[in-house]
Amino acid sequence: MKIKLERCPTGIPGFDELCEGGLVRDRTVLIAGPSGSGKTIFAMQFLVNGATLYNEPGIFIATEERPQHLREHFAVFGWDLEKLEDENMLAIVDATSTKIGLPSDEKYIDVRPFDTRSLIDQIITIQDEIGARRAALDSTTAIGFAINDPAKFRVELLKISTTLEVLGLTSILTAEVIESGAISRFGVENFVTEGTIVLYYTRSENVRIRSLEIYKLRGTNHSKKIHPYDITDEGIVVHSREEVYAGF
Repeated sequence: MKIKLERCPTGIPGFDELCEGGLVRDRTVLIAGPSGSGKTIFAMQFLVNGATLYNEPGIFIATEERPQHLREHFAVFGWDLEKLEDENMLAIVDATSTKIGLPSDEKYIDVRPFDTRSLIDQIITIQDEIGARRAALDSTTAIGFAINDPAKFRVELLKISTTLEVLGLTSILTAEVIESGAISRFGVENFVTEGTIVLYYTRSENVRIRSLEIYKLRGTNHSKKIHPYDITDEGIVVHSREEVYAGF
């Protein structure tokens, strides 16, 4: 008998129809792309929509940006992160300040940067407190540079990815890439997740074009085409009925 896996809708306009209604519930997906492609926006939009549209609290682990900067940045989209935090619909883990030697007055702080056990314990504690159903780690690239060993990095990411799934968290991990068409920075990130979504930010003559490809998504049919998307004043909008043919 064919089993239909439960969906976790992202709520990102145009995206869910590309993959049978959303991401597979309780699985981890990698979002890879260059600087400026919108990886962090995609990850946070997934959590904000979860909180506001589907009543699913989320955890955002920030390894490269201080939480206050995130709150200010995402306010331009009309997302009141502080309100969601006060309502226990969102928790932001400051995994940046300790790494760069700055004090932090955040509620949730990763005091031992890039220690997998510490991070997992923090996630478990927060989930118990707010009943989280979604999570995002932005980004894995910072962890990769800290570990500086691809084999060990792969094992640590596998621990994180598997634990998130066991905890019943539908999760996004982001990864920065620097080469056109690449799907990971260290060559291992996409092997420890159930799906990989690549965001492209390519130059065509005198303009840059953003487009998206679902590279893999286990357990579901999905579009095999490359679709354009925009970053609007309300977040990412995917043009699911359009395709990009050139520049890849």
